[in-house]
Amino acid sequence: MIKPAPRVVIAGTGSGCGKTTTVCAILQALKNRGLSPMSFKCGPDYIDPMFHSGIIGVDSANLDIFFAGEAGVRSAFVRHAADVNVVEGVMGMYDGLAMDSDVSSSYHLARVLDAPVVLVLNVRGMALSAAAAVKGYMTLRSPNVVRGVIFNKVSPMTYPSLSKVVEKECGIPVLGYLPDLPECSLESRHLGLVTAAEVSELQSKMQRLAEAAEKTLDLDGLLELMRAQQPLSADVPSVEKLGSVRLAVARDKAFCFYYRDNLELFEALGAEIVPFSPVSDERLPDCDGLYMGGGYPELYLDRLGANETMKASVRQAVESGLPTVAECGAFMYLCRSIDGVPMTDVIHTDCRGTGKLTRFGYATLHAESESLLFSPGDTLQGHEFHYWDAEAPGTALRAVKPNGRETRCAYVSETLYAGYPHLYFPSRPEAAARFIQKCIDRRNLP
Repeated sequence: MIKPAPRVVIAGTGSGCGKTTTVCAILQALKNRGLSPMSFKCGPDYIDPMFHSGIIGVDSANLDIFFAGEAGVRSAFVRHAADVNVVEGVMGMYDGLAMDSDVSSSYHLARVLDAPVVLVLNVRGMALSAAAAVKGYMTLRSPNVVRGVIFNKVSPMTYPSLSKVVEKECGIPVLGYLPDLPECSLESRHLGLVTAAEVSELQSKMQRLAEAAEKTLDLDGLLELMRAQQPLSADVPSVEKLGSVRLAVARDKAFCFYYRDNLELFEALGAEIVPFSPVSDERLPDCDGLYMGGGYPELYLDRLGANETMKASVRQAVESGLPTVAECGAFMYLCRSIDGVPMTDVIHTDCRGTGKLTRFGYATLHAESESLLFSPGDTLQGHEFHYWDAEAPGTALRAVKPNGRETRCAYVSETLYAGYPHLYFPSRPEAAARFIQKCIDRRNLP
């Protein structure tokens, strides 16, 4: 498949430099111009894609080289690419899997997508040093992919002279700046938390950011840069439909973390996605399989704990052999309790907050026995991000970090995967096929 795919990677000098605010301003401004931008997020983060789609109304997807490999992310990009494509970077531009590695970084992704980078730089307190910073990002690796700069935290009075200095010293354009807009802070973007009123307020912030972007960013220059890129080609693998099944997927404020590519793979294999709410529905819908992702169950403990009919429905379904995948927050929901509040007690262990990230980061899961998703020796890529832990988080799988450190995780059986790691099924499509085939087998039971 080949697409024109006008594109740019908005990368930053580090977390907190204004990268996300800049991307949101650009997306909203492009949408206000009548364009239909597609947004992508470098890495495994759920929150920014949810924010882009839920608040700005822009289609969004993840691009993660650790999960999918170079060919996989190129394929995903080409498959989803629209008329205008904005990729939000992760951390600093060169920050990858290790302190001394740019693997899976924003720079690495820009190389894979043959995309120009526009660097977001917080220039508060800088003069000529801003040029030194930009030049450093341009020259650390070869080839250089930085094709423009956007300033953050700069005054309208300082911007003209500072932009001239950087353009003269570095030979690339400065594509404007975002003024300091403290009332538009986006520090909290936990989409599981927002009420309708909060959504409205966030959307109002997006419009204020877009208005600022139209005045202070060179959007025409940015579009020109994006549209100057060569068409991008990639192999898009075909997926054979295995049959037709109904897959119940928990979708509410408590359970909202899902990789788009997982759901699309399940659908291609023959699954009809049937959303339900463990918070507010009385019981599971009619289904042949169950998929529950992560989210914020700890924020809805009273409602989850009080919904006895749903808990009983889930417990009976899982214990009777309904093919089930439960990740992170959903794994906690299958446990005996969360912070003392009774849950479904499918897995006889309790969960409590740790006050810190626990086993955070990428992991490759290694199977040693036959189960719902795995044959012995199979691997599957995953990621952990949680401030809660179980007294017994499971020992069925080996979780190997990129640095080689190992832990044990998860509970598995012929019909179950339940554990803290979020899974990326396209890293081993056979695991998704095993899951859907098990759902088909369940549907065909007499």
